Amino acid sequence: MSAALPSTTREVRLAAIPEGLPTQEHFAVVETPLPEVGAGRVLIRNRYFLVFPGLRTLIGGEVDGVPLPPLRSGDTLFGPAVGEVVAAPAGSALRTGEVVAHLRGWREYALVEAAECTPLENEWPDPVSYLAQGAAAYGALTRLADVRAGDVVFVTGAAGAVGSLAGQIARLLGASRVIGSTGSPWKAERLVSELGYDAVVLRGVGSVADQLAEAAPGGIDVLVDTVAGEQLRAALGAARQGARFALVGALSGQLSAWRAGGSAPVEIDAFRLVVKGVSLRGYSGADHPDVEREWAGRFREWLRSGEIGFPHTRIAGIARAPRALQELIEGRHFGAVVVELWPGDAAVAAR
Repeated sequence: MSAALPSTTREVRLAAIPEGLPTQEHFAVVETPLPEVGAGRVLIRNRYFLVFPGLRTLIGGEVDGVPLPPLRSGDTLFGPAVGEVVAAPAGSALRTGEVVAHLRGWREYALVEAAECTPLENEWPDPVSYLAQGAAAYGALTRLADVRAGDVVFVTGAAGAVGSLAGQIARLLGASRVIGSTGSPWKAERLVSELGYDAVVLRGVGSVADQLAEAAPGGIDVLVDTVAGEQLRAALGAARQGARFALVGALSGQLSAWRAGGSAPVEIDAFRLVVKGVSLRGYSGADHPDVEREWAGRFREWLRSGEIGFPHTRIAGIARAPRALQELIEGRHFGAVVVELWPGDAAVAAR
């Protein structure tokens, strides 16, 4: 291990299980000895990690059907991260200095199985863009909704990490009109001015169904739903014959203070599903293992050509990570939320 490396590192742990939604007080940033590399494992200096709403479900403990373990008091949080290999055992497939992606975020230095790392090399214009959560949106639009030229597409939670990419992807796949929903006027303005949405439905300022009917008087062909609840009901009311609905999230229940993060009941009109011939399917990446690679390739090319953007907020330093999660849950950010661990250090970004 290099002598230039520190003897300790910091990580974010769950300090207590909350009753309701977690806040920054439920987490602790702790100092721990720097781990040493071993057979098959490399030490990574994390540069960025993703703050994502799925942590709410893992903390709440309702993980039935979720391919991730629950978080218990004292556990270190985890999630997608990008960093640089700083130490590797002899014979490792990874080299010191190599930029990789992995799932042990929420810590400054991570000890990771080499086989669980994805080398990024120079494929990405900016390594942070690897953390974009567009694979679910792309998979939903290409595998479930099958967007066609001229389709009218409605994206709920359009200012979130998934929704902010879903609208752009729908347009690139041929949609003629893209409508989003969000909960604040400033986000609505950015959706139109920056991401090319044609209209935005504002949650909390009147009937979602009435606003959607005005935005799409002829109805909608496709729904990409990250919210469920009232917005799913409104979409069903606006559905054209043969509309295709793809559900990729259920934030209305997942981020509810009265639930544990693993349920989102909603009453919908089953009769309308039948008479309109609406397909309604949930998207799971595990069911479409080819999507991740396909999405990554198309996303890189769209980024290079300037046809798509990666809306995200960078939060500086691990000490601010617990607050970043609280702010994400409260809906204070636009796009994805990424913690940058070494602000001003361009070593990884420049590679």
